[in-house]
Amino acid sequence: MRVLEQADHISLSDQRVAVCGDWHGSVEWVRTLARALPALAPDVTTILQLGDWWMNPEATDEAFVSTRIDRVIVTLGNHEPWGDITATFRAHPGRAVRVSQITWLLPRPARLSVGGREVLSLGGAVSVDKAWRHEGVNWWPDEDITDEHVSVAIAGGPADLMLTHEPPARTPVTAVRELLRTNPMRFPDDALADSAASRARVADVWDAVRPELLMHGHMHVAGGGMTPDGRRVASLGSNNQQGSLGLLDMRTLRMDTPSIREIREAAEQ
Repeated sequence: MRVLEQADHISLSDQRVAVCGDWHGSVEWVRTLARALPALAPDVTTILQLGDWWMNPEATDEAFVSTRIDRVIVTLGNHEPWGDITATFRAHPGRAVRVSQITWLLPRPARLSVGGREVLSLGGAVSVDKAWRHEGVNWWPDEDITDEHVSVAIAGGPADLMLTHEPPARTPVTAVRELLRTNPMRFPDDALADSAASRARVADVWDAVRPELLMHGHMHVAGGGMTPDGRRVASLGSNNQQGSLGLLDMRTLRMDTPSIREIREAAEQ
């Protein structure tokens, strides 16, 4: 993986950003977003992508070349080319790396500033489908959130916004709780146990840094919820799903969510 630039800290003045759930390497979906965003949010120049990215970075550059989007900042997920990514971060420990004209990959964890807000990114998640994948081909143990990731994230102190791929344990998002309860894909018990442990690690950080808002992907369902102490969680959908794009106001940490119909209609204009 080619590194064009690296940074200890990313600081952006953006007052509104786009936030995207899983892309799964879909160039078609990214092209749809590139056509839609100028109509839906002409002021937005930054996308925060919440993992299961696995894109061709050059194709991303090409898709957004005629738009105002000048950076895509990725909180990595589980379905990523970790064989390449791990080697890249070993060569540039603790630093964000730019791997194309506009694409930045964040280390685990990462701190950044957006619109004056303190943002914590904690990438990684457990693949509950790893029994059907091949280690070193399309699955790597490096996807896991480790105890060290947790301790470093907590040591950084409070954050206003937390970006993850994995949802936290005890999520207030009804749609996510129902998915976990019913297990419609019939994932095996050992993978579910690993997933629960991963969500517990996210929750340990969430409880320590106490962000006003946590946003995640991974579950392929859209929804929101609030804990009794007022913390909000937003789950974003996957590519081609409802709720896969949010427009986040960094001043209020409130998000508008265009429908999939609105996205496709904007893309066709």
